[in-house]
Amino acid sequence: MKKEYNITELNPRKNPYSNRLKKQVTINIDADTIGYFKAQSEKSGLPYQTLINLYLADCASNHRKLDLSWN
Repeated sequence: MKKEYNITELNPRKNPYSNRLKKQVTINIDADTIGYFKAQSEKSGLPYQTLINLYLADCASNHRKLDLSWN
């Protein structure tokens, strides 16, 4: 390994995945909902946080709207 590197000779490039980086947030979710995704996690082999993220990403990408009505 070289003792010193010339940084100007490096070929820096933008991270192609930078627009998909995740951001940590705090969110309160009901225990039943977490239990549901944990059960799905055991069946699928994916971490439950990943399943929740996939579900929310699908809602966002398909522009799903909430239909809240009081009956």
